Amino acid sequence: MFQHQSKVLWNQKVGPDYYKIGLTCSNHYSAAKPGQFIMLGFAGQTDPLLRRPFSIHNLIASGGKIQGLALLYKVVGKATAMLAQQRPGDFVDILGPLGSGFIIPRQAECLYIVAGGIGVAPMVFLATQLYGHNFDFSDSRVFIGGRTKADLLCRNDFTELGLAVHTTTDDGSAGDQCRVTHPLEEALAHHPADIILACGPMEMLACVIGIVEKHQVPCQVSIETMMACGMGACLGCAVESRHEPERYLHACLDGPVFDAAVLHIGAEDGLVNEKL
Repeated sequence: MFQHQSKVLWNQKVGPDYYKIGLTCSNHYSAAKPGQFIMLGFAGQTDPLLRRPFSIHNLIASGGKIQGLALLYKVVGKATAMLAQQRPGDFVDILGPLGSGFIIPRQAECLYIVAGGIGVAPMVFLATQLYGHNFDFSDSRVFIGGRTKADLLCRNDFTELGLAVHTTTDDGSAGDQCRVTHPLEEALAHHPADIILACGPMEMLACVIGIVEKHQVPCQVSIETMMACGMGACLGCAVESRHEPERYLHACLDGPVFDAAVLHIGAEDGLVNEKL
């Protein structure tokens, strides 16, 4: 874990309310794992006072060395509105990499990646890392869901790596008009996956967990929730565990990536899952 002032390399609008920003980072981020996150703040600012969590969207490399990292974010509050105003040469304060990442079993050959809205952010990093390790994507698929067409992000990032992508929207403006978990379950019925990897709103994750339990497929989920510190001090990112004595786990220390079998979540857990 490292804290430093990070220079903005670029900050691009990629859709209504969606941006990608490139930030310098130390070479220590070469060890970052897909699913890990950073805590970002604005030096000298007291409003917002607290840092905000952002999944690492990808690493920026040059000459075999890590030069920076990319974040994908949606403007939903004061902090992300301020981030959208940052220009090349500006500085932000980052702390990371933090948390746990996805772990792909050595024997896995067929992966189903499921992303809802901004939950696609860490999945591009995951797919890119696997591609760099010559993973064969021929049997794997990506399922991306959003409320509208504007919420479907990063499809080209996956197709350029050779992944088949299935999209859904709630309003039918793109892809199939249904929840992203519907084609996931259909795919499992015809071609079981070795593991499912998911990130998105709690309601989506609850449905994914129900599906994998029904089909008895291993699953890892990345939890989106607000964090005040990212280091386990505030205990504000608690998620309920299925197992005693650890009644509650914490996304920043125990996650944000969890084995789905250890979590007890449902639609009623509707946490604020878009990072502010």
